[in-house]
Amino acid sequence: MITIKIVQRTKKLTDGLYPIFLRVTKDRQTKYYKTPFSSEISEWSPSTGTFNKKLKNHFQYNRLLVKIKDRAYQVASEIEIQNPDYTLEDFDKLYRVTFNPVKNDVFAFFDEIVEEMTYAGRVGNAKSYKDTKTSVQIFHKSKKLSFREVNSTFLSKYDAFLRSRGGTDGGVGVKMRAIRALFNKAIERGIVKESLYPFKKYKISGLRGKGFKRALDFEEIMRIVNVDLSNHPHLVDTRNYFVFSFYTRGMNFADMMGLEWKDVEKNVIYYTRAKTKGNFSIAIMPPVREILDYYGINGYGNKYVFPLLYRENYTPTQLADRKHKMLGIYNKNLKELATICEITKNVSSYVARHSFANCLKQKGVATDVISESLGHQNLTVTQAYLKELDTQVVDKALEVLL
Repeated sequence: MITIKIVQRTKKLTDGLYPIFLRVTKDRQTKYYKTPFSSEISEWSPSTGTFNKKLKNHFQYNRLLVKIKDRAYQVASEIEIQNPDYTLEDFDKLYRVTFNPVKNDVFAFFDEIVEEMTYAGRVGNAKSYKDTKTSVQIFHKSKKLSFREVNSTFLSKYDAFLRSRGGTDGGVGVKMRAIRALFNKAIERGIVKESLYPFKKYKISGLRGKGFKRALDFEEIMRIVNVDLSNHPHLVDTRNYFVFSFYTRGMNFADMMGLEWKDVEKNVIYYTRAKTKGNFSIAIMPPVREILDYYGINGYGNKYVFPLLYRENYTPTQLADRKHKMLGIYNKNLKELATICEITKNVSSYVARHSFANCLKQKGVATDVISESLGHQNLTVTQAYLKELDTQVVDKALEVLL
């Protein structure tokens, strides 16, 4: 049995009002569909799912809400005739194509995807979509934007707009990839016809950052490993995190934050990389063992290996905020650590991963082995990755010409 109701959500909008949604529930699963309306809490009657007399034009708005609700029932009736065992996903696909009141609104669909990703704990992705939406709104100067309007000409003008504000290839590429992903989702869900896809003419492939990946050589890594921090005790954790990352094939900071003691078994660490969902099993080398032993004594005493998460019940948003804060502290301290070690390169959290690959390259390790170590899906990715690293090996090779 399907239940259809108009409800007011409890999350306040930026204008201080509360949005009105169509709520559809079937088989204990629920989906929300945005309507064009919002109001104060006092202007809404939850028991009837209607606006009350405190809202101006409440009568007209309620008539529109009835139409939205009736349309949902119409879709449910049509699909039930065709398939009595239909699912909520079946309803969703037909409703979006047929009656969704915001189906052609790019900004509304942005909001929907942001909400889905936030709910799923993909806060970083949600932020990327939200930032892109805000940027496009500033460019478009209107609260409404249909998918049909976003053609190759629109994208070219938006590209020029971003560059006029200091945007680089890398920055423009981030925004364009978010728009492309939004289109792909809209097409997949039947909201937009594939013929309207604008990225057949506007190409993103050339929009990549041109900067080199910064990496340390092995001698510089050893300076960090062996540095005396007796006069700088506040940098002990920073050094440990960097060395641990280096000797665990460049484990990134987010994965280190979430690493639990149950992931450590005798001589192996097992973890799933958050970015790629690739599974890793990494042999515990002596420097890593030493660091693990240290935090067995000096950690928070909870399920996490490193003293980065002091409690275990963070919401996805709180976890993202915590990561942002701790990563900022880590990167700041890394620069101080580099200065103490007389390293002039700009050292950040990702340098450990780049340095791991760079050192293997310097030691003559085969590219296919480096590829497997990094968890790349194919050699082409690794070759491109290594090509962007510092060119010390090539520079040394050129010395034979002298």
